[in-house]
Amino acid sequence: MLDERDMPYERFLERGPDACSDADLLAIIIRTGTANESAVDLAERILTSGNRDGRPRLRSLCNISLEELMSFNGIGEVKAVKILCIAELSRRLSTERAGEKLIFSSPSSVADYYMETLCNLEQEQVMLLLLDNRLALIREEILSIGTVNASLVSPREVFVRAVKSRAVNVMLLHNHPSGSTEPSQEDLNITQRVQELGRMMDIQLVDHIIIGDHEYLSFKEAGYL
Repeated sequence: MLDERDMPYERFLERGPDACSDADLLAIIIRTGTANESAVDLAERILTSGNRDGRPRLRSLCNISLEELMSFNGIGEVKAVKILCIAELSRRLSTERAGEKLIFSSPSSVADYYMETLCNLEQEQVMLLLLDNRLALIREEILSIGTVNASLVSPREVFVRAVKSRAVNVMLLHNHPSGSTEPSQEDLNITQRVQELGRMMDIQLVDHIIIGDHEYLSFKEAGYL
């Protein structure tokens, strides 16, 4: 006789999605486990993979590859593709919703919009947002992709790109793979250099935002700018 815990599909029909855990919902997508493991247990193992604290987390789906998923007993190519499609649809939905409220003068709305793009990256990535005089986006560019611990940014490159795009305002965003939003000394130094050079060129650094584990730090709000 099946344990009630191993019947997520039935639980969904009887009580609705709110009654289902993350593992339950993933198990419904997976449908079947193996002879030695239920779909729910398999889902929990997938959601736990790569997490230092050993707890199942949805963010695991953002960092796992097709090959890594297929290494789990019970997960073939079809199931792995379905799981990654669900993760990508979730990311796009979050970004689309945040985009409806995106105002570049509002650090929280900017952080919300770029959160799903940056918070799950395993390497530090620095983005440059080039803005016009009304703080409307002209274009966004990746300045650098660094190691897990640090990323190098050239203030000169910031303004070469700003002048080329005729931007009069710029904004920096980067993620901390550790999940912490505490600015490093390097972060503070780079921000100061970009701000000083911007004053000389009459191009304002509007903000520098650090994205952590679903939280952010705005240099402007924190008083660094």
